[in-house]
Amino acid sequence: MQAQRIKNLFSAIARYYDFLNALLSLKRDKMWRRETVKASDVKPTNKVLDVCTGTGELALAYSDKIGAEGFVIGSDFCFEMLVIGDQKLQQPVGAVSHRTTNFLTADTLILPFLDDTFDVVSVGFGIRNVSDLEMGIREMTRVATPGGRVVILEFTQPTNPLFRGLYYFYFTKILPFVGNLISRNKDDAYGYLPRSVMKFPNCDALKGVMEQCGLTDVRFHRKTFGIVAIHVGKKSKNIY
Repeated sequence: MQAQRIKNLFSAIARYYDFLNALLSLKRDKMWRRETVKASDVKPTNKVLDVCTGTGELALAYSDKIGAEGFVIGSDFCFEMLVIGDQKLQQPVGAVSHRTTNFLTADTLILPFLDDTFDVVSVGFGIRNVSDLEMGIREMTRVATPGGRVVILEFTQPTNPLFRGLYYFYFTKILPFVGNLISRNKDDAYGYLPRSVMKFPNCDALKGVMEQCGLTDVRFHRKTFGIVAIHVGKKSKNIY
């Protein structure tokens, strides 16, 4: 699928995106993001970049852990999704003001940042939408500091045969029908989701791609019966 078509697809469903994420994941999506932040070993002074940030949910999860000396930037090439994220910055929850968080429009394949800038570079449910997976991860690695972490939260394919059969029925039949119905999308946006996941590398293959991109000590953690996985790799201190 071409980049422009993907951008148009997400632009069309932006206002329904968060609601449907919660509904279709049975409200597990926020837990997955919290566990991603935990796996990142993020510190209050860290500088964090969340690429393909969409409506900013993962960026804001990092923001909850960042103090005044650090900051979080969420980038995405879909402006309509970022508008939703900006609205969230104006509506702080509890004592969290997200004052250290900003969003900007940027293509993950051509990030507008200097080398060795961020302690954590993350992506949640977005890297499979990048037209060149390896190039996207290389860009994430480039802007990470030496010793910094590159973190990928993404859907994957369950390994248990019995659960996989039940899950695939839901994932390929029920989820697209409900998602397209509620979002009123005529371009089968929620049919694209399972198709893209089926084509995406499994956990071991993604680990291999991350290692090819110069990341070391790459580990992954399967969550919720293996329907999602969190990959974490460190940028070698002598990669460049």
